[in-house]
Amino acid sequence: MSEYEHTCMIRGDGGRTIRPILDRICNKWTLLVVATLDQQHLRFTDLQRQIPGISQRMLTLTLRNLERDGLVSRTAYAEVPPRVEYALTPTGRSLIPPALALAGWAIKHISHIEASRTAYETRT
Repeated sequence: MSEYEHTCMIRGDGGRTIRPILDRICNKWTLLVVATLDQQHLRFTDLQRQIPGISQRMLTLTLRNLERDGLVSRTAYAEVPPRVEYALTPTGRSLIPPALALAGWAIKHISHIEASRTAYETRT
């Protein structure tokens, strides 16, 4: 048994258990939303302002999916005008350390990756 066999449960169910979760976490916007909500509650417009390039529709879909998955909480306040804030749940906050580790890996290896890309482009 390899040392990683226990972490990749695809052997028993073809990945049906973890694939949708990994797809959600690894999509284009999820980690940006999670990182932006780290240590703060934000309103929708503040979130959109702090995440360059995200459309209103994509932010809405991302927040809905993160709320459904239990990574983000949504709190609506009975005020005029209505105020809604988003925050990370404990599960959402637990995503920060592995996300930082992945970002650290990317920073550590970016020069090698860029050199490999250049070499590949030269060959093809």
